[in-house]
Amino acid sequence: MKTTPSSRPWYYRLAQAIVRLLMRLLTRLDVAGLEHLPATGPAILAPNHVVWFDVVPIFAYTKAPVVTFAAEKWEHHPLVGPLMRYLGNAIFVQRGQVDRQALQAAVKALQAGKVLGVAPEGTRSYTGILSKGRDGAAWLAARTDALIVPIAIWGHEHITADWKRFHRPLVHMRVGEPFRLPPEAGQARSRDLEPYTEHIMRRIAVLLPPERRGPYA
Repeated sequence: MKTTPSSRPWYYRLAQAIVRLLMRLLTRLDVAGLEHLPATGPAILAPNHVVWFDVVPIFAYTKAPVVTFAAEKWEHHPLVGPLMRYLGNAIFVQRGQVDRQALQAAVKALQAGKVLGVAPEGTRSYTGILSKGRDGAAWLAARTDALIVPIAIWGHEHITADWKRFHRPLVHMRVGEPFRLPPEAGQARSRDLEPYTEHIMRRIAVLLPPERRGPYA
């Protein structure tokens, strides 16, 4: 599939610089594999999902603006809404149901050569232990032949409590080697996506310490 550059506007680059500075002040960040982050799409960044902070180091180092999913409740928030729209390129999702309109918006973003962020677990683990994956990321990748970039982040499970104790937590981020699903995935029905989800989750798991790999240990 044809890819197009996903250039970062000046305000996006400025926000990234500010976030990197804040992270140096507030955390001890251990990062590896940044060379694997794509500058063009279609590509899916597939991180594990622990707490809200997951998105911060990813945002700080991406080479292209990332299209993200956000809960519909934030769409009209006076502060969070504009941030999600302009810095998160947000697709707002109705929670508690299959939002087909949001899924189609994500497909269109990938087909337009964008980079999309999707946590394959579908929900936060809070413990830092990898949870069972859901099929959303595999469904999107199968239908767009998007590159998949596995990302693992850990050490930030209690980051708010750490800051309240004036402690700078050691936060790790590993970006794995990009890959694509096999061509036959494009013909798979939704009910047949589990093996592809398993493959994505194992590519994330191998980046985590063994004790954090959950069902993929």
